[in-house]
Amino acid sequence: MVRGGQGLARVAVVVRAGAAPLWWLGVFAAGIGALVPGVTGRRIGVLAGAALFIVATAVVTWSRRKRYAALAGAAARAGKYDILQDRAVTVRTWRRGHRWWLLAAFAAALGSSFAVPAAGGMLLAGTGAGLRLKAAWLGRREKADDVLLWVRVDWLGRRGGGPAGKPVKGYRSTGIAAGDAAPGGARRRTAELV
Repeated sequence: MVRGGQGLARVAVVVRAGAAPLWWLGVFAAGIGALVPGVTGRRIGVLAGAALFIVATAVVTWSRRKRYAALAGAAARAGKYDILQDRAVTVRTWRRGHRWWLLAAFAAALGSSFAVPAAGGMLLAGTGAGLRLKAAWLGRREKADDVLLWVRVDWLGRRGGGPAGKPVKGYRSTGIAAGDAAPGGARRRTAELV
């Protein structure tokens, strides 16, 4: 590896970064939406929302798995001069880059409650749950292979997302103890750091 290595962000952390805001905004929008009678009525809205939640969770969880698996299978070892980005920096970059999308999605979920109560919020929450499950799947894969997967920061773009997008040519790998995030992108417990 040449001097002046690349900045690397954890793949699972990037995937997981949107899970909490989408989940909580969805729960909040669904709660407010359930108070509005809407065109279809609350019962139909909640049932439609439950179906949307299940579909969104499944679609987000399973989408692009082959691409993730192919990139993970061909991961090159991180170089001596590569810089591992902190979990907090990766999460902050993703959330700042997507804040207007999150606000627009929340507004759309609230607005849809006047037609179908709670459904838009449950769809949003399902998307967050799907991202969390996808990060957990990546974490299980990392544990099985005894590596952590990283992606070059400059391939993630300005918004800090898309760890399996077209600009991503490959992943890098490190040992399981590298960085400050556990497999799957969760915060590493202090006992694990010692």
